[in-house]
Amino acid sequence: MRETIDIKLSDWLMVFTLGVVWGGTFMVQKLALAHLPPLWVAAGRIAFAAVLSTTLWQLRGGKLFTKPETDWPRLFFVSVFSAAVPFMLLAWAQQNVTSGFVGVSMAAVALIVLPLAHFLVPGERMTIRRTLGFIIGFIGILVLIGPSALLRSGAAMETYGQIMCFVAASCYALSSIFMRRLPPIDPVGLSAVTLIFGMAIVIPLAIFQHGSPPIPPAKGLLLVALLGLIPTATANLLRVLVVRSAGPVFMSLTSYQVPLWSVAFGVLILGEPMKPSLLWATLMILGGVGLSQYGAFQRLFRQVRSR
Repeated sequence: MRETIDIKLSDWLMVFTLGVVWGGTFMVQKLALAHLPPLWVAAGRIAFAAVLSTTLWQLRGGKLFTKPETDWPRLFFVSVFSAAVPFMLLAWAQQNVTSGFVGVSMAAVALIVLPLAHFLVPGERMTIRRTLGFIIGFIGILVLIGPSALLRSGAAMETYGQIMCFVAASCYALSSIFMRRLPPIDPVGLSAVTLIFGMAIVIPLAIFQHGSPPIPPAKGLLLVALLGLIPTATANLLRVLVVRSAGPVFMSLTSYQVPLWSVAFGVLILGEPMKPSLLWATLMILGGVGLSQYGAFQRLFRQVRSR
């Protein structure tokens, strides 16, 4: 089966927005972790986002599958591996590995998606140019993070934490592939359902691991609410829209932006020193994106000129 994926300007804008939003998430989450244990931060943001998304979904009529064809097993898989499992794995792993290693593992999502999409998603053929572009982008991430990507944290469970980071990356990759293969479905409903399933899994595990949720100060509640509103509810909906419109390979470009924006926010907002490697890493990442998406750029420019 042959399928042509039409990547529109709106898809580029959504992927760019996701990169900015998720790039700033680590900074906000770090502040939230000062008030709540890891699994309660994950549970709080998912629960808040689930309530918001479900409310919006019901206001739109509450319809999920838009045609008679349904696929509940695949929807359940997508729901569990889109948020609940990777959120918990990363919350635990970040206590045992360096932040540099987490950045590299998240950037690896693009490299995991590429071969999977080649075999499982029509229209996502793995070409030499596309593969080379993704590899160049990944090398750019390594340049950006530098030696800290290879430093050890010294934690007793570090090896297991590193494994969990790559398992989380694989969860994001697999859920994007299977999300693309779902039958016609309302994107707001899909976003809400993934968060509802995530909430149902994470909250009991947070209670089991940490006990009843502590009552944080107003600042802590505000930070969790912010995490729930923007990088969880809003970003999850944008992710659904991009995957369903432009495919999982295009969506995986976000994973190259996240470390880049994370470093940029550290320099601009937290006053961290500017890394000399930032410029070279940016050029390599942008060059890799341009090479891997050369055909999409050509089609987009043709559309703009024809208007």
